Amino acid sequence: MLTRWLVTGAEGLLGQDLVRVLAARRLDTLALYRRELDVTDRGAVHAAVRAVRPAIVVNCAAWTDVDAAERQAGRARAVNTDGARHVAEACAATGAVLLHPSTDYVFAGTATAPYPETAPTEPRTVYGRTKLDGEQAVLRTLPERGHVVRTAWLYGAHGPNFVRTVIEREARLATLDVVDDQYGQPTWTVELAGLLVRLGEAAARGVAPPGVYHATASGTTTWYGLAREVFRLLGRDPDRVRRTTTAAL
Repeated sequence: MLTRWLVTGAEGLLGQDLVRVLAARRLDTLALYRRELDVTDRGAVHAAVRAVRPAIVVNCAAWTDVDAAERQAGRARAVNTDGARHVAEACAATGAVLLHPSTDYVFAGTATAPYPETAPTEPRTVYGRTKLDGEQAVLRTLPERGHVVRTAWLYGAHGPNFVRTVIEREARLATLDVVDDQYGQPTWTVELAGLLVRLGEAAARGVAPPGVYHATASGTTTWYGLAREVFRLLGRDPDRVRRTTTAAL
């Protein structure tokens, strides 16, 4: 029997790579773009999941523009909180496993080492608060089949991300000022997609307990360090990237 997957937000930075990874593994997958399924529409979400009857749903639909969320809190909440709840409710009604990607923005961002899954949350932004509320909605609604997967510093070939921004600015700016006092783990969307597939398959077999998971690449750098590496890989002079601080920027 084939395990059917449903991916919401399939047009996004992570969604596109996840669909490609699933296809490469010849897994039965239905990918839904926002124009096909708006997760803020509860009725549409329930109808879609009921029609497809997937074993595993990955909710890649998200409002990810952190700055815009401060100005449009209602719209960010409709996607990140209400949308997550709608998907979780639909999974609860059909018996599907849910993988719900989330973010390190649920934390205060003041740690000096990687956060464990059990670390206290303390979001400092509208985006972070809406994502945390979405996590909680998933875990409350699907206590036995809900899997929250927090990640950080995503980059990939599709959609806006820091690496793409650096590439674009290198072509038109003599120098680039980048902060060197924020530390993180740059994570390639293809690698994260592979981890999601492994987790989903394990969850479907009943060997991955529900709850919160953290999924990033290993190693640590700053935005400054990452920008210099992008310049180096482009064959450009990394010294064109200049250090600055968050406060100064």
